[in-house]
Amino acid sequence: MMDRIAQSGSRWPLWLRRGRCEAAAMALIGLGVVMLMQPVSLSLYSYSFVTILAGTLGFVIVSHFPD
Repeated sequence: MMDRIAQSGSRWPLWLRRGRCEAAAMALIGLGVVMLMQPVSLSLYSYSFVTILAGTLGFVIVSHFPD
């Protein structure tokens, strides 16, 4: 654990880096858009806005994480 901190120069864990978390937030936004455009399930359509909103808020928060 200490080797990773010494190598990266930061106390943030590697899984909380900006690149991976931004990719996950963008995937969540994309999933919400797919849920919004699908013609099959009304329940997926109903939760699409919440999914897009969660992905957007996650992206805003993650954009303040270190590189």
